[in-house]
Amino acid sequence: MGKQKQLIGIPKEIKDLEFRVGATPTMVLGFIEAGHSVLVQKNAGHRIGYTDEMYKKAGAKVVDTAKEVYAADLIIKVKEPQELEFSFMHEGQVLFCYLHLAPDAKQTRMLLEKKVVAIAYETVIDNKGRLPLLTPMSEIAGRVSIQAGAYALQMANGGRGVLIGGVPGVPPAEVVIIGGGVVGTNAAQMAMGLGADVTILDRNLNRLRELDMHYGGRIKTLYSTPQIIKKLLKHADLVIGAVLIPGKKAPSLVKASSLKEMKSGSVLVDVSIDQGGCFETSRPTTHSDPTYIVDDVVHYCVANMPGACARSATQALTNATFPYAIKMANEGYRKALKNDPLFMKGLNISHGRVTNEPVANDLGYEYVDPELCLK
Repeated sequence: MGKQKQLIGIPKEIKDLEFRVGATPTMVLGFIEAGHSVLVQKNAGHRIGYTDEMYKKAGAKVVDTAKEVYAADLIIKVKEPQELEFSFMHEGQVLFCYLHLAPDAKQTRMLLEKKVVAIAYETVIDNKGRLPLLTPMSEIAGRVSIQAGAYALQMANGGRGVLIGGVPGVPPAEVVIIGGGVVGTNAAQMAMGLGADVTILDRNLNRLRELDMHYGGRIKTLYSTPQIIKKLLKHADLVIGAVLIPGKKAPSLVKASSLKEMKSGSVLVDVSIDQGGCFETSRPTTHSDPTYIVDDVVHYCVANMPGACARSATQALTNATFPYAIKMANEGYRKALKNDPLFMKGLNISHGRVTNEPVANDLGYEYVDPELCLK
């Protein structure tokens, strides 16, 4: 029996100022050459230089509306579906994108009610325990966090008027990074490159050793405890929240009471906001309204931070997602997941059941083994 042909849909993202797209024309060409059909929503990649003509030349059919795209069996996008998009979904449809369900009870409930198959980029793992589909966006978010923080530190944006790298005779900004993973490491690289005084915290001593060996005396590494965090906050100009527990809601590591001890005009950038945020005073913001102030401390909590550099982010993301997407298209999602237990970790919801244990635990649902859902 020949390979089953798939109809793949690439919708235009509708989250605030989100210009990333789930597939580039090159990725579409890969699907077409493998014998599949692709629907791309009009202007899906226009703002980042991927025109409708480029998609047509690759072999896609460009359609006017999201409703037409969601007729496809496999939907590949970037961010979690927005409220408008749920009405277009149908039972058994496969959704492949970032979901971040643990802090989002409403989205989880809607996906369950629609009985879709929801595979989350952020919980797929590789054979070394890494997160291959989250890593490229974590790299970008870590780097953007320093750019955003430097901008927020400017007086016109509510900050205390500190230049990240200082100048001769004037000390640089003190940057504290909570979390030594991919986000934290990339944030540290950017902050060091700008000349900041950088301290990075983590609870994994082996990771701290790696960072110390790699960067030598250019950064300070400290074991993370509530007491150490509280002490560092008093002197910090910029604090980056870079904590991740895959699938789970982020722990709250900076309490609201601590803000009163921070310097007026200092800045918090919460890269963990997609998973609920790691500062107690965090709430999701948008690129069009990115900051707010609590106790004279500027908060930058944009929930789609890599979207600020949408073209670079799209290229980095699709480089990582295409091998998984083409596998699903060629084999069907059931076989693709069954044949790859690490890919199966991405299955969060299937036909009205929660198949990711951290999500089930955080939101109070019964956890169902994903293998049972694939039979």
